[in-house]
Amino acid sequence: MKTMLCLATLPLLAACATTTAARPQEGPARIGQTVYVDGITVRPERVIQDSRCAANAICVWQGRVVLRATVSGGRWKRTMDLTLGEPAQVADGALTLVQVSPAKYNAPLKPGDYRFSFSFQGGF
Repeated sequence: MKTMLCLATLPLLAACATTTAARPQEGPARIGQTVYVDGITVRPERVIQDSRCAANAICVWQGRVVLRATVSGGRWKRTMDLTLGEPAQVADGALTLVQVSPAKYNAPLKPGDYRFSFSFQGGF
C-alpha cells in the first residue's frame, strides 16, 4: 500500500520540478538569457550602443548604453531598444535598464562580458 502511494505522487513531484525549472531567473542577465522582472520577462538580445566613458578617464559626457531586448508578459511579446536610465513604456508600466556592468575601460567589451539589471514599475 505504501508503494502505491509513493508511485501515485511521483508525477506530481515531477510536474513541480518542471514548473520550477521553466521559470526565468531573477537578477542580472547576460545576452540571450531570459530574466523575470516584477511580472514580465526580459531577454537581452544585443548591445546596440555602448558609448560610456572609460572608468579610468575624466569625461565631459557620461555616454549611454542602448540594449535591444525581447520583453514579454502574458500573451504579448515585443522587441524594443532600452537606453540605460530611461524608462520605456511597456504594457501597464515602465521598464528601465538600471545597470550595465562591467564598467567600460580602454579595451572593448565582448558580448558575453555584459550583465544587465532591470526594474519594472507597473500599474500606470
